[in-house]
Amino acid sequence: MSKNPIPIAARRPQAPPGGLGLDLSEIEETLDGQAVVVDDRLIQRLHSVCDDVSVAHHDLADASRDWWPLGMVWATTGRVARKAGVVVRPKSVEEISAVLRLCNESGVPVTASGGRSGVLGNSLPVFGGVSLDCTNLSGILDLRADDLTVDVRAGTFFDALEASCQSAGYTVGHWPQSVALATVGGSIACRGAGQMSTRYGTMADITKSVTAVLADGRVIETSEYSHSATGPDLTQLFVGSEGTLGVITSARLHVRPKANYQASAAFAFDSFAAGVEAIGRFARRGAAPAVVRLYDDVESRRNFATVGKHVLILHDEGEAALIEGAWKLMLSECTAAGGVTMDKGLVEQWLGHRNNVRTIDTLIEDRAPDTMEVTAPWSRLVEIYNATTAAISAVDGSRTATAHISHVYPYGAGLYFMFGGRPEVDKRPLWYRETWNAAARAALAAGANLSHHHGIGLGRGRFMSEALGGSYHVLSAVKRALDPKGILNPGKLGLDSPFGVPPEWEDRASIRR
Repeated sequence: MSKNPIPIAARRPQAPPGGLGLDLSEIEETLDGQAVVVDDRLIQRLHSVCDDVSVAHHDLADASRDWWPLGMVWATTGRVARKAGVVVRPKSVEEISAVLRLCNESGVPVTASGGRSGVLGNSLPVFGGVSLDCTNLSGILDLRADDLTVDVRAGTFFDALEASCQSAGYTVGHWPQSVALATVGGSIACRGAGQMSTRYGTMADITKSVTAVLADGRVIETSEYSHSATGPDLTQLFVGSEGTLGVITSARLHVRPKANYQASAAFAFDSFAAGVEAIGRFARRGAAPAVVRLYDDVESRRNFATVGKHVLILHDEGEAALIEGAWKLMLSECTAAGGVTMDKGLVEQWLGHRNNVRTIDTLIEDRAPDTMEVTAPWSRLVEIYNATTAAISAVDGSRTATAHISHVYPYGAGLYFMFGGRPEVDKRPLWYRETWNAAARAALAAGANLSHHHGIGLGRGRFMSEALGGSYHVLSAVKRALDPKGILNPGKLGLDSPFGVPPEWEDRASIRR
C-alpha cells in the first residue's frame, strides 16, 4: 500500500498540428495492406473489462496520430498511417491485464500510448487493432525522501509530475522539449533524455524499476536495485522497448533535492570543431553541468542572431559547493580552446523558449522539417557532423542541414541534426525517405549509433538490423519469448510481425499520392 499518494488529475494527449476534421470513412490510410479487424464480439468483451472503450471517429483519428513530422504532413491532406480499430482507456493495472489477455487470445494487435509525443511514429497503430491509451493511469503513488525515489503511474504527464515533486522540494530532472506532452511511461519506453541529462541522467539512469503487463496479461515488477548482481538488470529490458515487450504501468524514478544554486555562461567559437574540443576536454575531466549545448553557425544565427560564430551555452544547478570547482574548470577549458565570453543572457533566452513546440505548425505548412539525433564518440564527433550534414545537403530538394550538441557524457555526446526542404507536397514522403536514408547511413558509417533519445518507432525501423548487427537477433528472440503471438506494438523497432512485413511507408505514400 502506498504511504504517500499524491493525486494528479488525468488528462488527454495534446493533439499535434493539422487536425483531421473529417468523417472516419473519408480519412485515407497511407500504409498498404489491411488493418486487423476488431469485431463486435471483441469490442463487447473489452467493454466487459474496461469502462472506457470508444469507436467514435474523433477518438480513432486522434489515436492514429502522433508528433511525427511526416504524419503531420499526411494529416494536412486527411491521411493517417493506419486507423485504429478501437480506443481503450484503462484506469488500473487490472484492466490493462484483462485487455491484453483478451487481445492475446484473439490475436489482435495492441499499441500502447501515452502522450503520443514521439516524432517517429512510435505510437501509431501500424496494423490497426486496439489503441491502448494509458493516460488514465495518473498520479504519484509514493514519494520517499530518504530513498530519493518517487513511484509514479505511467500515464502521468511529466510537467505535472515535476510540479508535484518540486512542491515537495525535489526534482526528477527530466526536461525534454516535450515535457508538457510526454508521459512517464512513454518517456521510459522510448528511452528519452531531457535537456538537463548531463546533470540528472537520461530515463535509462532515472528509472529504477517498472511494473509492466506482458502480452498474456501477466503482471511483473522488476528489481529496484540497479547496483545488484542478481542477474541482468531486467528494468533496462523495458527501458527503450517502445511497448513491444510489455506495457509499463508504473515506475520507480530517482529524484534529487531541488537546486539551491545556479550558474550560467556562454561562449562563441570560430568553428564547430573548436567548440567540440572545449566540451570534450572538460567532460573527460569529469565536469557534468546540467546544460551543455553547442550550436553550429547556422543554428547560432537562428537562435542568437550571431554571424559566423558557433555558440556554446552552459548552465548548471545544484549545491554550490559541488558545482563551483567544476565550473571554474569548464570556463578555463573553454577559454583555452579559443572560446570568447558572451553575454550569459543568451542562456536565459534559451531557457525561456526551450519548450516551444508550436512553431512546428507553420514549419509543416512552409517546408518539410525533421530532426535526427545520434550518439557520437568524441574521437569521431566532428567527422560525423561533417559527413551527415553533407549527406543531407546532397539530397535533391534539401535546403538546410544543421546540428547542435544537446547532451554530453565523458565518452561522447548527443548530436542533434535539423534538416528541411521544400519539395512539392506530393514528393515529400519520398524526400523524407531519401533524406533519412542518407543521414542515418552516413552517421552509422562515420561511427555514430542510430538514436540517442527519440527511439526507433516506425521511421527508423529499416535501419535496425544494420545498426545492431548480430545483437538484432537477440532482440528478436526476446520479443518472441515475451510476446509469442506478436500482438504488442507490431511494426516497431524493425521487428518481424505476424500481421505483415513492417511497412516501407515512404515509397508507397509517395506513389499513392
